[in-house]
Amino acid sequence: MKGKLYVCATPIGNMEDVSYRLVRILGEVDLVAAEDTRRTRKLLTHYGVQARLSAYHDANERKQTSYLTDKMAKGTRVALVTDGGMPGVSDPGFRLIRACIDSGIDVEVIPGPSAVLTALVLSGLPTARFCFEGFLPKAATAKSRRLGDLADEERTMVFFESPRRASETLTAMREAWGNRFAAVARELTKMHEEVVRGTIDSVLEQLETPLLGEVVLVVSGREARPGGLDAAIAYAQDLERGGTRKSQAAATAAARFDAPRRSVYDGLLEQSPNPGDPG
Repeated sequence: MKGKLYVCATPIGNMEDVSYRLVRILGEVDLVAAEDTRRTRKLLTHYGVQARLSAYHDANERKQTSYLTDKMAKGTRVALVTDGGMPGVSDPGFRLIRACIDSGIDVEVIPGPSAVLTALVLSGLPTARFCFEGFLPKAATAKSRRLGDLADEERTMVFFESPRRASETLTAMREAWGNRFAAVARELTKMHEEVVRGTIDSVLEQLETPLLGEVVLVVSGREARPGGLDAAIAYAQDLERGGTRKSQAAATAAARFDAPRRSVYDGLLEQSPNPGDPG
């Protein structure tokens, strides 16, 4: 008999957000690999499910992947769950899923709640095309670099963030991208669920201090406005020709045309007669 891995999405807050299929699978498997066994035990108890639990989290992921893969190769059926949402999405799970696929072990996904999609739809921002960026780097320099890389992204962007850093991150986004539209969703599906929408500046004014609960940030992509960025670059070139340093010219033009500062600066570099000039 060959084992199998069931990748199970679990509630992100509201315990009622489960499917009949999830409850059945959790009751049928031989072992439930859980990020936090205490939290998963509450879910199982709530639905009257008896199951054997094993811890599977960031600290033991490498060791447990080998152990669980070996068990499944011998016939054990394992359900993988995290504290909420889909395993492997900014949570432990990818390593085990990859190992099972490489070992020829069947993998089945039990779909369910998603903080990413819930926040995206609640934001009121375009949903036809979007990207999920997970957590931004904590270090200011690395965060600034990542935001710069995303300056020209036209899709709606979804981020996970700590409530302690949400305002700081929104401020960094405002500096890097201009005053775009954004939404801050917290405590999704829970009793105190809240979504704050508006421009980044207005959202920052509305946020409580300190911000509490799990947070998802949703931010609009760069608008594809014909001539918008080009006009900003042209204006920055005029400033530069008048003696303004390249970096300051880019910042001034970006603010005037509400364009990404990084994109304006890169445009100046591309059109500069001396690209090596740091400005």
